[in-house]
Amino acid sequence: MTAPDDPNGESGLGLVDAVDVEAGPMAVGLLVGVGGLLFLLEPLVGPVRIGQARVRPVALSTVVLAGGFCLGAVVFLRRDRRLFGLAHGVFGLAWAGIAAGTAFGNGTLVIAAVLLVVAGAGALISRGRR
Repeated sequence: MTAPDDPNGESGLGLVDAVDVEAGPMAVGLLVGVGGLLFLLEPLVGPVRIGQARVRPVALSTVVLAGGFCLGAVVFLRRDRRLFGLAHGVFGLAWAGIAAGTAFGNGTLVIAAVLLVVAGAGALISRGRR
């Protein structure tokens, strides 16, 4: 496959020229994908060492997902895609709250994060219908 502006394929890049890859969305997708993979690996692997701590993959999953969603908020808001940016921001903060609440044993923070997801989802659905 060649790029439309290089029908003879003389650039030597072929498919790379034809695929429009942007760093921001690719980083978001990579982080969210790694977070999902860590979640799926939970039953198959034991805790992993991070410094002095032993952390379960499902716990790492929440941190990676929070980072991916927060980065997604920045990426979409910079592109003036407000609804997508807000959605990523709400879910990024919620995942960060779940991760922090679980790490520090703060049930109130976990419940607040879950309520943020519910309220945010409701607001986004309402806004998306308009």
